[in-house]
Parts: sequence; structure tokens; C-alpha cells
Amino acid sequence: MTDKNTTQKHTQPPLQAKKQAGFTLIEIMVVIVILGVLAALIIPRVMSRPDEARVVAAKQDVSTIVQALKLYRLDNFAYPSNTQGLNALVKKTDIDPIPANWKTGGYLDQLPKDPWGHEYQYINPGVHGEIDVFSYGADGVPGGEGVNADIGNW
Repeated sequence: MTDKNTTQKHTQPPLQAKKQAGFTLIEIMVVIVILGVLAALIIPRVMSRPDEARVVAAKQDVSTIVQALKLYRLDNFAYPSNTQGLNALVKKTDIDPIPANWKTGGYLDQLPKDPWGHEYQYINPGVHGEIDVFSYGADGVPGGEGVNADIGNW
């Protein structure tokens, strides 16, 4: 008795030359050059995005503050004075004229700082309108261009 498994011959296909898979040096160099060109075109655009986002955030903050000031005026028949400032939106002021109908809890939870860490400015009466709420921009000084320009409700 012979075992079937031992009598069968195991036949294997003849050894074939294994095909080498991979990239040539030239192919790798072409890919690196393409990536370099793409990076040179895209990185400057992406790098300016944080500045654009800060400007948009400042505009949103100014809009929120102006809306809170309008609510304050509806309740108290006048905007806060320059002396009272924007703090009158967060905490009831004890500086004259004391608001008679100040909303319990305030008009804002807290005063935001602009995206560059500076306080928002407030002028009543405003230079550009009834009131002015603004940020001096990235440089924190009046005037400027680009991200250093003043951002206000005008």
C-alpha cells in the first residue's frame, strides 16, 4: 500500500526570471520636480489665508458689538458714552449717564479682543457714522494697508 500523497509528484513550473517592479531614478526625479512646482504655486496662497481669516473674524466681532450697542440703545435710549465705553455692554456702568433699563446679564458675555490681541475701539459720536467700532488691524496703530488697515463698521 502506498500513500497517495507520497506517490504524487509535485510539479512546479520552471523558474522564471522575476520581474523587477519599481521606479527608475528619472521617474522619481520627475515626481519631485512636479511636487516642487506645485508647492511653489500653492504655499504662498495657503500662507496668506490666516491673515484673511483674522480680517474676517475682526469684521464679525465688530458686527456683533454693533448689534449689542443697538440693543443697548433700544433699552436705554442712547449709546454708551465714550467714558463708559464698550464695557457698558458687559457690566452695568456706574458712570453717568447711568442706564435706566440695562438688560440683566448684559448685552455681551465678554468683550472680545481683536484677532491680533488688541482691544476694539469705540467712538461716540463716530467719525464715520453715528458710532464707530473698529480694530486698528494687525499693527495696532491707526491707518495702514492690507492686514494693517483699520477694520470698522463703516
